[in-house]
Amino acid sequence: MYKYVDRPLSTLDEGCRFLVASMRGWVTAISKRNCPAQMLAPAFARWRLIGALQPFHRLMLILNREALDTLQFCPVGCNHVSEHEAILLELVTSLRERGAGETRQTLELVVVEDAVGDLLDTLTRIGAAMAIAGIFPGEVAPVRGTRD
Repeated sequence: MYKYVDRPLSTLDEGCRFLVASMRGWVTAISKRNCPAQMLAPAFARWRLIGALQPFHRLMLILNREALDTLQFCPVGCNHVSEHEAILLELVTSLRERGAGETRQTLELVVVEDAVGDLLDTLTRIGAAMAIAGIFPGEVAPVRGTRD
């Protein structure tokens, strides 16, 4: 998580930027009482990730209902990654880097116990779709003398 939090979006790879934009878009759609899946579908299709749209929508629904804390997402135009956005990026990459067991332990700190299995399955599906599309979230690029 710490490799993502407060980082400028420009230092993240395509997969991370896509997920952050999707999280923010989902939250924005919900706040305006619009269907988030309908709003996000064109971007998911453009990135050859239409198969990940339903799991992503489920991820966000589970987090909305079952999170142990109120998650905060930045507005769409914000240039930096929020703490909770960073946690979600880390959860996606955690499955590949540390496996399901350790990711499950982290999920137990994020959502109620009954939601852990569903969330783990959902993250697995999102990660697999992103890997197939060639934009699985990876390492952040080094910060290059940016000014805020």
